[in-house]
Amino acid sequence: MAIVEIRVPSPGESITHVELYKWLVADGAVVKKDTEIAELESEKATLTLVADESGKVSLKASEGDSLEVGTVACTIDTSVQPEEVAEVGEKKQAAAPAAGEKEETSTIPVKAEASKTETKTTPDEYGNIKVTPLAKRVMEENDLSLEEVISGLRRLKRSDVEAVLAANGVSSATGLKKPASRESKTDRMSSLRRKLSERLVSVKNETAMLTTFNEVNMKPIMDLRRKNQDKFVERHGVKLGMMSFFLKASSIALQEFPSVNSMMEGENMTTYDYADISVAVSTPKGLMVPVIRNVESMGLAEIEKAIAEVADKARKGKLSIPEMTGGTFTITNGGIFGSMMSTPIINPPQSAILGMHNILDRPVVVEGQITVRPMMYVALSYDHRVIDGRESVGFLVRVKQLLENPTDMLFGKSSGEKELLEL
Repeated sequence: MAIVEIRVPSPGESITHVELYKWLVADGAVVKKDTEIAELESEKATLTLVADESGKVSLKASEGDSLEVGTVACTIDTSVQPEEVAEVGEKKQAAAPAAGEKEETSTIPVKAEASKTETKTTPDEYGNIKVTPLAKRVMEENDLSLEEVISGLRRLKRSDVEAVLAANGVSSATGLKKPASRESKTDRMSSLRRKLSERLVSVKNETAMLTTFNEVNMKPIMDLRRKNQDKFVERHGVKLGMMSFFLKASSIALQEFPSVNSMMEGENMTTYDYADISVAVSTPKGLMVPVIRNVESMGLAEIEKAIAEVADKARKGKLSIPEMTGGTFTITNGGIFGSMMSTPIINPPQSAILGMHNILDRPVVVEGQITVRPMMYVALSYDHRVIDGRESVGFLVRVKQLLENPTDMLFGKSSGEKELLEL
């Protein structure tokens, strides 16, 4: 019998302990090699424990435990293999009908047309189905499509329907009303959430934070995106979003107002010639702020690809410590959740953060005439110890000018959309 120890990996320098956030498998479960078996959290990132070998898992720690880097979190008995367990399960399943009466089942046609024709279901019809990265990889390794996997699910039982109703807060008996409840739940905050709360409180207590506001007419950018989206996707393989314009405009404004791109270190102030911009990403585990490096030297396509990469890593908990440290400025977008206006909190040790908000059609005066335009409120929160009012207001006005004149101002004298979008 060979026992393999699975130890807590190091999330980065200066971090000696992590918290066991959640076990993804039960004690005694038989797993395959490379299966994700636990989620660990440090003060800065979430990491995943992966099975080094196939076998039976024996848990050596509990959820919520603080584990030192290098500690054995679990062991794997490689003498028990998943294939052996599967064979036993199949034999039991084959004998099951004789032991008791099976629940009556019926097949519900997904589409009326499907029974008449033999047209193959398109992938778009499964657009709402979530596939984990591990499941996707197994499907790719075995050359299976999502349709082929789903086609194996032939039976729909009453318990399946009631489970969905319960998850959505709907009782099968009442239909529209949720059953009355007086229950509550108390959980220990994760180390990531605790550290985040400490940082936010320290910012409010230790900085002279102030916020200035402005509004931006988003019509030029929206028209440009609508006109060139297909060509941009065809040329670069990514969609042209709003965030890349804000990052590019901010990188230019940071060069013109260097104090906004500065940090206070004791009695010294450090100013940066480059723009490493942190992008706030909301994840199930809390707020992550991965960094896009040297935005001032990047085009819109490069920025879009970089944003997509770090945002995907953040949501999967795959960000490394270096990918979240060293930013000189931060942009956060509360507009995707419907926020109309807010005062974002500075991401220490930075001195400023730009807040984007919802885009709403509002009446505005253009050349003496009242007209409707898609408008966005923008907010710049800054440390008044480092940045004066003139610089903060000037920075935000400059960002507004760049966004309202994307082709003429983002690249100086260039006025062509093709040059801006690299088409």
